[in-house]
Amino acid sequence: MAEKPKKPFPRARLHLLGLLAELLCASAFVIELRRAIQGNSLSWAYVFEWPILGAYGVYVWKKLLRDDTISTPVRAPGARDVAADAARARYNDYLGRVHRAAPGAADQRPEPRQPTRTPLTKAGDASVE
Repeated sequence: MAEKPKKPFPRARLHLLGLLAELLCASAFVIELRRAIQGNSLSWAYVFEWPILGAYGVYVWKKLLRDDTISTPVRAPGARDVAADAARARYNDYLGRVHRAAPGAADQRPEPRQPTRTPLTKAGDASVE
């Protein structure tokens, strides 16, 4: 069964979410700036954090818009990728040469060692020599 190509995320929705995120960051910046000016020293950290978060939001927003416009071509079902087939053929030839170069190499593998078990003794046991 062939997979359906994914529908792109509507651009209007991307713009709406981006604007909402930026409005949230801007309003939080203003609130924290007012609190910091009033004497709340912890708010100074948020005064610098919200603009950084807003800048990151703009970066992601632009990246999503760019990725939305760049779409990968959808191949028809049953279409073959000639470059991948050629690379696979070269790799299979290489494996055949390696196998022919060392005949019987698979038969020369050592047997796996079985773990040896030693009896456990308690501390202070008189039977330990």
